Amino acid sequence: MQVSDVVLDSHKDGKIKVMNTSPITSMDVLGKVYTPGVAQVCSLIHRQPEMADKYTYIPYSVAIVTDGTAILGLGDIGPVAGMPVMEGKAALLQQLVGISGIPILLNTKDPDEIVETVKRIEPTFGGIQLEDIASPRCFYIEERLANELSIPVMHDDQKGTAVVVLAALINASKITKIDLKRAKIGLIGLGASGLFIGRFIYQYTENPVMGTARTKASINRHVQAGGIPSTFNDIMGQCEIVIATTGVGGLIEPSSVREGQIIFALTNPYPEITPETAIKAGASMAFDGRSVNNLLGFPGIWRGTLDTKSSKINYEMLKAAALAIASIADEGMCVPIAIDPNVHIAVAHAVAKAAVESGVARRNRES
Repeated sequence: MQVSDVVLDSHKDGKIKVMNTSPITSMDVLGKVYTPGVAQVCSLIHRQPEMADKYTYIPYSVAIVTDGTAILGLGDIGPVAGMPVMEGKAALLQQLVGISGIPILLNTKDPDEIVETVKRIEPTFGGIQLEDIASPRCFYIEERLANELSIPVMHDDQKGTAVVVLAALINASKITKIDLKRAKIGLIGLGASGLFIGRFIYQYTENPVMGTARTKASINRHVQAGGIPSTFNDIMGQCEIVIATTGVGGLIEPSSVREGQIIFALTNPYPEITPETAIKAGASMAFDGRSVNNLLGFPGIWRGTLDTKSSKINYEMLKAAALAIASIADEGMCVPIAIDPNVHIAVAHAVAKAAVESGVARRNRES
């Protein structure tokens, strides 16, 4: 109860608020930042729309959009109940990379209504982060927005999670001397996170990933992305690396763990198996969603993307982010500490460089 009270107290009145960058301390300052001075800035932007990048907060702002249908491992609890997560994302974007994240709660589950709503608020933001939107609707929503908006779009549960998983996997394979291009890798759960993790690993290694899920439709999407259909028992019995993103805490029994396996049980807040239990059962390495968390990825990805005013976030940028995270981890560690500012600086630089080199940047980072 005491721990619960401390957690609740840390959320009291919310975790974010809008702050002035120019404190209004006199009538003279008021005349400059508001009326009548603001008219000069409005007129300038009207004549030269690109000046909005210099004289508004738009280029370093990201809408954090959710319909509340897949909040953490809690499921469809609605957008308002998911607001503490959105506030947390916004707080981290501001603290770690100086980006203004603005939660947008949508009172609809209709994919087309979500797309149309986000399209209408596009002018306000430099980027759109889709958050905790359930599969399979999230795939359709992201694809449409990415194609129809002029600003970058990223579904964090897919892209951010996959980046950090690949980074951890690169280092784990080095430590255990497993060849990622030949290892049997299995996914348990093929929702938003699991499906893209499999696709991203396949793009990086050219090694098809085994996968299983509750629905045939999910397995079919995995196969269409180059994956191998499988079963829970086959994955636990054959794979050197197991990645679980099911939303079902305690799903993996200790008895099903093979000696020497690497296990990523990533469901939050309750993993499919705790790292301690997996290690005790014979796993060589085991991780949960607290350590292998998309917090290591999305702040730097956004900073590098916005620094270069990129039109999209592509594979080259995501790969660069994963390699940067892997490279900055201490010797013997799979991932660095998530609140280390050096991590996010390294990711931002790597992503910006990849954006320029892959041709999606609309300005050089230094300009």
